[in-house]
Amino acid sequence: MASNPPGACCATGFKHEGTPVGEVKNIAGVDTYITYPKDNKNPDKAVIILSDIFGLFVNSKLLADEFANNGYLTIIPDLFHGDPIQIGDMEAGKVNLPEWIPNHQPGRVDPVVESSIKYLREELGVKRVAGVGYCFGGKYVCRFLKNGRLDVGYTAHPSFVTHEELGGITGPLSIAASEIDQIFTTQLRHESEDTLIKTGQPWQINLYSGVTHGFAVRADLSNPHFKFAKEQAFCQAVVWFNQYL
Repeated sequence: MASNPPGACCATGFKHEGTPVGEVKNIAGVDTYITYPKDNKNPDKAVIILSDIFGLFVNSKLLADEFANNGYLTIIPDLFHGDPIQIGDMEAGKVNLPEWIPNHQPGRVDPVVESSIKYLREELGVKRVAGVGYCFGGKYVCRFLKNGRLDVGYTAHPSFVTHEELGGITGPLSIAASEIDQIFTTQLRHESEDTLIKTGQPWQINLYSGVTHGFAVRADLSNPHFKFAKEQAFCQAVVWFNQYL
């Protein structure tokens, strides 16, 4: 494994404040959040966010809006067919990942990602697509960053990624890693470096001190250090896309 399966740390974090400006549409039977850059309804570059286990959660929608503010049409497909982990269960400490995970394996998730990329390219005329994967979604950025399905990738604190998936990428990949992480551990991070070197693709791993798994999407923004790390991880993605997308 390049990163471990999702654990309890994947189901912790903070709900962020704000009002998403995009809308949820049904695209090929999948609820999908879509948000456009201001004054550009026909962009030729897009971002697809492959979310953490909370799906179409406000935090992810606000991040999508920020990518749109940086010029990228952005969508978030519901990877979980209406069955994400509920924020109320997280807050109550009632998340049962061992029961939930078997129902959300690649056999169910891959078709959603595939149809979403097809929608961007064929229906909206997008020329190049970047994948953003938070936690759970990081696996699918790696799975689809090959054969021209995604053109460039970024993932923060990925989970469940195999070395075969990571080693199979055929496009540039940027990773935001947390210092304190039981999923993407120090050892697995170093092993991932070796795997990425062998791909021959552009890559980077930026390590953020003093933060835990989930910081790039579920940080406690009342903590100045956590807030700074979350914002820097977002900037990391934008700069990467500005270079390679």
